[in-house]
This record gives sequence, C-alpha cells and structure tokens, in this order.
Amino acid sequence: MQLGRTLAAMPSSGIRDTFNRIAGMPDVINLAPGEPNFPTPPHIVAAASRAIEAGHTKYVSNAGLLELREALCRKLKAENGITVDSDEIIVTHGAMGALYSAFVGLVDPGDEVLLPDPAWPNFAMMATLRSAVIKSYPLAAENGFLPDIDALEALVSPATKLLLINTPLNPIGSVIPRARMAALLDFARAHDLWLICDEAYEALTYTDCFVSAAALDHRDRLIGVYSFSKSYAMTGWRIGYMVVPRAIAPVFADLQEAMISCASTPGQWAALAALEGPQDVVAEMREAYSARRQLALDVLSQFGVTAHPPDGAFYLWIDIHGAGVPSRVFANTLLETVRVAVVPGLDFGPGGEGYVRVSLAAAPEALREGLARLGQCHARFAAEAGAPGAIANR
Repeated sequence: MQLGRTLAAMPSSGIRDTFNRIAGMPDVINLAPGEPNFPTPPHIVAAASRAIEAGHTKYVSNAGLLELREALCRKLKAENGITVDSDEIIVTHGAMGALYSAFVGLVDPGDEVLLPDPAWPNFAMMATLRSAVIKSYPLAAENGFLPDIDALEALVSPATKLLLINTPLNPIGSVIPRARMAALLDFARAHDLWLICDEAYEALTYTDCFVSAAALDHRDRLIGVYSFSKSYAMTGWRIGYMVVPRAIAPVFADLQEAMISCASTPGQWAALAALEGPQDVVAEMREAYSARRQLALDVLSQFGVTAHPPDGAFYLWIDIHGAGVPSRVFANTLLETVRVAVVPGLDFGPGGEGYVRVSLAAAPEALREGLARLGQCHARFAAEAGAPGAIANR
C-alpha cells in the first residue's frame, strides 16, 4: 500500500524531530521548545473543570461557542482595533487549525503561494498537502527580517493565490510595523491575492510597533489567525480562532464539520475564562520573556556571539556564521557534546542557514548555562574554521 502523493511529499518538522530526539536523553538543557514554560493559569483550568462538571461536553456550533465568539469580538476591538461581529469569527483546533482551514478553503492544486523564508515549517507542510506551488520570499537580516515589497513583486505571477505573513515572526521575533503592513495589504490588493496573517504571538511583544493586519482595512481579502496557546500558556488545549470576511464565514464554519466538527467544548469554556479573567498573567509572562531576552543577549555577548534582538515572540535568532559549520552540524554537536538542544536554522528554510533558534521559554538559570555552553561551542568551531564567516564558503 502506498501513501497519497501529497502526504509522501510533505516535509517533516525539524522542530518535532528535535523534540523527539531529546525525549529519551538525560540531563539535556532544552532551549528548543516553542511553548511557554509556565503552567496554564489556575482560573482557566478551574473554568474547564466547572464546564465538564456542568455537562458542557457535547458538540457546539461548527463556528464555536457563541459566548466565546462574542467575547472575542470585545477583545479584538479593545486590543487589536478590529471591529467584527461574532459570525465573522471561527473557533478552531488551535491556530494550526485556522491556518490549515485557510489553505483548504482558498488554495487549489497548482496555485502559487508566497511563504516567508525562514519561517515556521508547518506553513510549507500545509501548502504541500494542498499541492500548492511554494514561492519563498526572503526575510533578510539587512531588511530587519521583514517582508520586502520589491522581493514579493519579483515572485508574484498570475498563478499566485495568496500571501502569508507572520507577525511577530517565528523563529526570529521580528514585528511588521504599520507602514510595512499597509504596503503588504496594498500589494495583496494590487495582485488580487488573499492575505493570511498569522498573529499567534500578538500578546508577546516588547515594543509598540505591532499592528494587526485587519486593523488596517482590506478585510475583504484578509484572514487573521490567532491563538490562546502562547498568550495564556494553553498549547495543549488546542484553541485558536480566525477572523474571516463575512461573505465566506458560513463556508469556513461548514469546513470545520469536515475537519474537526468543532473545537473542544471544555477548551472553549476555558478560553472564555482566559479572556474574562485577570490579564496580569499575560503581562507577567511577557515581562519574564523580556527579562530573559536581555539575559540571553548579555550572555552571548560575552562570547562574541550575536543575535537578532526580538521585538516579539519568545525566541532568539542566533548568528553562527562565524562557527564555519552548517546549522545542523552545529546543533547536533551542541546536543551530543554538551547536552544543549536548539533548533537548526535550516529547519526553518534555506534562508535560516547560518543561524540557530533558541527558545526563551526556559528557566533563567537554564538559559544562562545553555547559552554559555553554546558560546563555548561556537568558539571551538570558529577556532577550527580559522576565519569568521567560513560557512558562507561551504
């Protein structure tokens, strides 16, 4: 028996590969995970328990619990500057469910899609499952790891169906500012493209430059994707949502029936409690990540290693060009010799070569020790390479 061609062609997630590899390894300082190291706040857990005890364990609307969607309308207006009605919101199985719904609903086999590079690998996995033609646009250091309109203009064609952007960006933490976001929306309109904006890390920003795409209009061609996972440390609860144009909302609600029927009912009650409960828990997590961000940059500077200071999310994009070896060799050596797990930059696309991603979702003492070991490993490789930037010649 053979697998379907699209599944056989789907690339695996290098992040998951690292996760699986270290599962049985003792004494690993794990700086690879893409989830908070905080527990879900107790009032959210308690709300789920009450919902289960009250019998809220049945199916709900494909679009999601009405009470949750109404609360999301209030949240989006107050925090994102977006005015929507509850029938324009679809609650999904995590932000991943929203993203895949968008690919299923918008992309036909052979359509071209513009995806960032480097980027979260699941974007390419989803596009591959739809038999789309992936055209990667570069996120270069010299451009602040932001989408460049000229680069997009060079890639777009009559066969292009959608543009996907991510802000704050996993794995780098760059945040698309208002003027660039407006230019991206104008680009999508000029070329009659759908625009998917993944804003899963919206609550975790360290500057005031973040803006939601849907706050700048062009709502007729825009799908906004959001999550409870990172904001409220709810990765395993699998609750996300999407904001879609009213004209296609009923079809996207029907799509949930084919995919999942509906998101977890107790999980949706928990998400409602997250929105209506104390928000200081979000601020405390954000402040902790911000402090770890500075700690990490300080430790790396002691070893002469540079990293892009993130404006959002909880990752550090560390430049290892000076080590003179590919990112997977560097990451494998780091794990095997000094028991520190990071994610190779190449796992986020060809544009990630020469970097590794470190998660700030680790205890400060683990972060300090793990990055010191990384700095020492980098120094050994650099000494063997004989010259900074040797990787560029490999």
